[in-house]
Amino acid sequence: MTEPTRPLPDAPAEATDSAPAAVNITRLVAEAMSKSGILWIRLPGGDTHPAWFVWHDDGDERGTGPAAYVISGIGEQPLPWLPAEVDLLLRSKDSGGRLLTIGATVREIAPTDDAWEAAAAVLRPERLNLVGTTEDVDTRWRQGCTIHVLTPHGRPTEQPGAYAAEPGSRRIAPAKAATARWRPWHWRGRPQSRRGTR
Repeated sequence: MTEPTRPLPDAPAEATDSAPAAVNITRLVAEAMSKSGILWIRLPGGDTHPAWFVWHDDGDERGTGPAAYVISGIGEQPLPWLPAEVDLLLRSKDSGGRLLTIGATVREIAPTDDAWEAAAAVLRPERLNLVGTTEDVDTRWRQGCTIHVLTPHGRPTEQPGAYAAEPGSRRIAPAKAATARWRPWHWRGRPQSRRGTR
């Protein structure tokens, strides 16, 4: 992290009344990641995509942290092509409320990369309902999936005490009904009382 601490305007004073307490941004991000079931990846154009992830912290020797590891592709979650910079939106898995929004760099790990094995070792234990042996899973991931490492950096654009005024939700236009004139098939015909009705 480039900036480990940032004073929050609404943080309580510890040493003096005029000196607000410093907040460790690295720990703040780790705490928000631990409270988020999924993260939302916002692309520069504004499109936002939910993604299952594994948070990889500093103390884990299997790879480079702190960062979020994300896998997508055949048999896994769908994700579009990710540019070099994205925003990560973290929401509480209990209430759905926003916790943190922060920028992140994106690094794709190729199957031939030396770091691929370590990345797979981070993802594999946390992947629910994983079918097959370790060798089977690794083969499928190498052939049809992409592993990305999302590394948060800089200051959060949203954090406790400093959230955007707009909710961030978007209205979805309802689709036209495709079966308005369709009538279900009934064994031995429709009941006598409902014949001739819709």
